[in-house]
Amino acid sequence: MTKAMTKYQLEHFQSKVRRQFRPLIEDQELLVKQFKTKATDVAVAKLSKKIGADKIINKFRQAEKMLEDARATALTFFEQKKPKDEELGYSFRRKSDRSYGYDNDNKLSLSDCEEQLRSWASNQAEKEIERRPEGAKLKQLKELEEKAIDTVMEAGTPDSLAISLNKISEKIGLSWNQDLTALPNLKKE
Repeated sequence: MTKAMTKYQLEHFQSKVRRQFRPLIEDQELLVKQFKTKATDVAVAKLSKKIGADKIINKFRQAEKMLEDARATALTFFEQKKPKDEELGYSFRRKSDRSYGYDNDNKLSLSDCEEQLRSWASNQAEKEIERRPEGAKLKQLKELEEKAIDTVMEAGTPDSLAISLNKISEKIGLSWNQDLTALPNLKKE
């Protein structure tokens, strides 16, 4: 009768699987993230034009620019026209938030529209990346890692497990039982 593996042995094998796969998965995720950022930028422009949001956003941008210009003109006007012995009101002195007395917290802003569009485009870009070689490789790496962990949890003996994990590791170009190189001898002079 074969001896079942202990909880600690299973945890060790799981940990080793993760040590093998995580660096490869993280590298691939960084590569995919680069493509997603570029693809999202392109998708924002295409989606914006396709659904007609580009016209709305451009009008919004122009309106906000006109509003900012009007606020700046008003501030300059009131600063120049104020009597010498008078102070401007609190709303005019709050230059740090540039609201000049207006409550913009609960109003739709251009950035809200742009963020929504970017969110939709990001989802489209993610689907597109899954079809690219980089996305397919990332998916394959994650599936192999999951398969290796399943193999650990379903294994009967450490010896058979090591053989099974070696077969999986070979698919990512690694070997399960790697030989360690000896440290060089340091001779004192």
